Amino acid sequence: MKSNYKQLRNYIQLVDQRNRDLSITNLLGVSIEKKFIPSIANIVGTDLSSYKIVRTGQFAYGPVTSRNGEKISIAYLDGDDCIISSSYTVFEVSNKEELDPEYLMLWFSRPEFDRYARFKSHGSVREIFDWNELCMVKLPVPAIEEQRNIVKAYKTVTDRIALKKRINDNLAEQCAVDYNLMLDGYTTESEELPNGWKKGSIGSYCDVKSGFAFKSDWWTTDGYKVIKIANIVNNTIDLDNCDCVKAEHASKANNFYVQSGDILIAMTGATTGKIGIVPLCDEPIVVNQRVGKFFLGDNPIDKAPFLYSTLLYSRVVRHLQPDGTAGSAQDNLSADNIKDVAIVLPARSIIDTFNKQHIPHLKMMMSNWAEIRSLNKMAETVLQTLSSR
Repeated sequence: MKSNYKQLRNYIQLVDQRNRDLSITNLLGVSIEKKFIPSIANIVGTDLSSYKIVRTGQFAYGPVTSRNGEKISIAYLDGDDCIISSSYTVFEVSNKEELDPEYLMLWFSRPEFDRYARFKSHGSVREIFDWNELCMVKLPVPAIEEQRNIVKAYKTVTDRIALKKRINDNLAEQCAVDYNLMLDGYTTESEELPNGWKKGSIGSYCDVKSGFAFKSDWWTTDGYKVIKIANIVNNTIDLDNCDCVKAEHASKANNFYVQSGDILIAMTGATTGKIGIVPLCDEPIVVNQRVGKFFLGDNPIDKAPFLYSTLLYSRVVRHLQPDGTAGSAQDNLSADNIKDVAIVLPARSIIDTFNKQHIPHLKMMMSNWAEIRSLNKMAETVLQTLSSR
């Protein structure tokens, strides 16, 4: 262990303040993403006076690590005071001039810390990472100014990521508004449609096919990336966590190579019906089975805005409930299921105008997703440098 590594017990202390006067009603929990999140617990008739208070600048963690996705739920509160279940442990940094709380949270955010916490967990029915184990954690504690500079560098990157995500949310919202204005209230249930409009299906706008079935012994850690259903995240594709196959196996996928602007859809599992646009990329990528690819031509971005809006905003995939979560009506989709989904097709000139209007928006979103991808790597690099100190 390096000489500048110190035991955490020298810098933290337990906090146990209860909500006796019921002055705080903001009930939160802690996620495995290491964030405070709204609690989903049913608290009707619950006595909240025994719940623990977490003040701004304090930490909370759930000591149980078994059945927790190999991660420990721990978070730093930088928002308003809240209350949490008494099953959580609340603590704070005792001297912020020796250890910066946000620097400490960066240490907790490292995947290596999750692995350490799981290794040090113990118990028969439930494995826990208790307070004593947390106190024995060793970490580098450089001068306070150096800690704050590290935090500043990390926040510069994460603030940029948040900005790009907000821009994309605004662009997507603009697509939604213009899409609904274009349809002007007409649906597949409308008895009459304007001249040149028709009731059609997704299959009448483009073809869709399920990806290629790669054999189990073809997978490798390096090679051509393969998009699986788990890689369809937040309306784009997570290209950094794709499994790979070697070039000779990828070549068997024929028409299932993708390019920037292609739209894909998850066809099975918990993500069924989720869609994603392939961000800007310059590497050969193929699609795995149970991921549907919409065939929009040689330059897919030209026809992508209308399809993207149709899939996302009219909720044409019927197994999705109004809140966007997977329902029980259909656990799997086939290519024919998707192609047969009824949609309203405005006149070709109207669709063309909509596509031209929003091609720049989608391109900007794709560019932002690519930048977010790079920024995430930079953030990971900052976290990795902590261990090398």
